[in-house]
Amino acid sequence: MSAKRKQEPPRFLGLEEEAPDPENVRAAILPVPYEGTVSYGEGTAGGPAAILQACRHVERYDELLDAEPYRAGLAVREPLPVCRDPERMSARVRKAVAAELAEGRFVATIGGEHSIAIGACLAHLERYPKMGVIQFDAHADLRDTYKGEPFSHACAMARIREHVPSARVLQLGIRSLSAGEAELARRQHYRLVWARDINAGRFDLEAALRRLPKSVYVTLDVDWFDLSVVRATGTPEPGGVGWDTTMTLLAAIFRRKRVVGFDIVELSADERDPASAFAVARLLYRLLGLALR
Repeated sequence: MSAKRKQEPPRFLGLEEEAPDPENVRAAILPVPYEGTVSYGEGTAGGPAAILQACRHVERYDELLDAEPYRAGLAVREPLPVCRDPERMSARVRKAVAAELAEGRFVATIGGEHSIAIGACLAHLERYPKMGVIQFDAHADLRDTYKGEPFSHACAMARIREHVPSARVLQLGIRSLSAGEAELARRQHYRLVWARDINAGRFDLEAALRRLPKSVYVTLDVDWFDLSVVRATGTPEPGGVGWDTTMTLLAAIFRRKRVVGFDIVELSADERDPASAFAVARLLYRLLGLALR
């Protein structure tokens, strides 16, 4: 592949011949290849490229939606330039997402580590000040700081919760957190839903959604999934949730709520594991279809 070819704007699903007219783009996909605060496995910087490469092999027809979501007008933006400082990077993401929202586009941010969700979520909050937040994640991400860094991937929900009242936040699939995070959640009455309860059918999603506002933002860390679905992630945890259960939950959320935006984070690029990238590519396409149908 020539250097010139590598520098061409990325296309979603390999649709070079059917790229939407800029005036008809309804959803922008913003890749953020950032991994400035990773604490275990590496490779999340390559996550967006791995997802977009895998998207080239995803069928354009979605069997669940009985539609071809790409026809709604999907465009991939150039990867956001990264910087070393996590707080500056968060501000950069926030500005880029806000610019897309100002043009009336739906924004799907793909990472990269979970810290990028802070800026993406806050950009949406500026536009939808009464929105709620739904987190899909193995980890609570409620540390005030981690290794001295308040904008670490381990602090994503702590920073978001500073701006979104607790009653408007729902954290799903949690199965790993520190004693300090557990105590904070008990003291503040945070709604943490354990993965074991979801897997055992003990979680009432409809009741949980009734307590949230009409508009919600979704942040999804792929370590939410069972390892049979996604293994290539920086902080894997056993006991995750399967593909079909996840799709059922997401379909219900998009049906009951107005999802104003989402991010997908923490895929680690791994050439030995193309299945993980493909699963996340299908997830991205499914979420865009649900958002735009």
